Amino acid sequence: MFKAKAYAAAGATSPLASSTIARRDPGDRDVQIEILFCGICHSDLHYARDEWHSFLPTVYPCVPGHEIVGRVTRVGSGVTRFQPGDLAGVGCLVDSDRTCPHCREGLEQFCPGMILTYGSPDKHLGGVTYGGYSDSIVVDEDFVLRVPEGLNLSGAAPLLCAGITTYSPMRHWGIAPGKKVGVVGLGGLGHMGVKFARALGAHVVVFTTSPGKKEDALRLGAHEVILSRDAAEMQPHMGSFDFILDTISADHDLNALIFMLRRDGNLTLVGAPEKPFQLGAPGLLFGRRSLSGSLIGGIAETQEMLDFCGRHGITADVEVIPIQKINEAYERMLRSDVKYRFSIDMASLRSE
Repeated sequence: MFKAKAYAAAGATSPLASSTIARRDPGDRDVQIEILFCGICHSDLHYARDEWHSFLPTVYPCVPGHEIVGRVTRVGSGVTRFQPGDLAGVGCLVDSDRTCPHCREGLEQFCPGMILTYGSPDKHLGGVTYGGYSDSIVVDEDFVLRVPEGLNLSGAAPLLCAGITTYSPMRHWGIAPGKKVGVVGLGGLGHMGVKFARALGAHVVVFTTSPGKKEDALRLGAHEVILSRDAAEMQPHMGSFDFILDTISADHDLNALIFMLRRDGNLTLVGAPEKPFQLGAPGLLFGRRSLSGSLIGGIAETQEMLDFCGRHGITADVEVIPIQKINEAYERMLRSDVKYRFSIDMASLRSE
């Protein structure tokens, strides 16, 4: 066991502050990583403030962070895929039961025994797992991802959550050249959805309520932008989409989006609004349309996504901050005051 520097929250109303945490020494199958950048996900804020108490109560002190990119510093004697100096990433999962049907299919994100990067029971040291707001982390080789050389590392970090969250449903629903894809919302998830849909060869349309986002949507790769509150802009696209990715976490109308789908089209949710949706049946019945949800991706698919990003030069648009501005970043994130993801430069933590 060794001590690592970290930023932790001591309670639901406490700001994150400098701390030290215990990390296990690498075992035979473990990889130790010096963390270079860690993205900030909205899930981090929910967990730090115990806003998911009903299904994932926070254990304090807590260290969030599951969009991790760094360099391998040590490996166990049984590790075969990594060596010191390699670029490596860690996403939302650091272990699973490996035996359930989901794990056997490479869908560890649905494993009932999955171990989250933070907030899950730590079978090695007791207590709970600590995330990437730290200078280092130790993870089983099977849950470590290889990060392609040549990517901007600050922008690569959010790929480990925002990236795979948007890539996975597009792969599942067969997005390819000739498909018409809608992306609802242009935030941390939505801007990644636009980049992936364009790189997969689809015709990409962004739905937004903000006229000021049109220029940025086109810059990110959208072919068209629809102001979703304008019926005149919506009408020509009725019944024309093969797939729509809904990234919105605020209350909004799904019925209007479902009617935008062609026959057998799919609307996938990756945002999680607090209130239940009011959904009418006709939009689904007439056209055999479907509504589904998607949760990150398995380890193999996450590696596939990173390799795809390496080939296409895809990273998140980020604002790089020092760890000392984490609390300010949380407040700005609540105001949607970031384009489009914060990425923490962990050199700022090591300099403390």
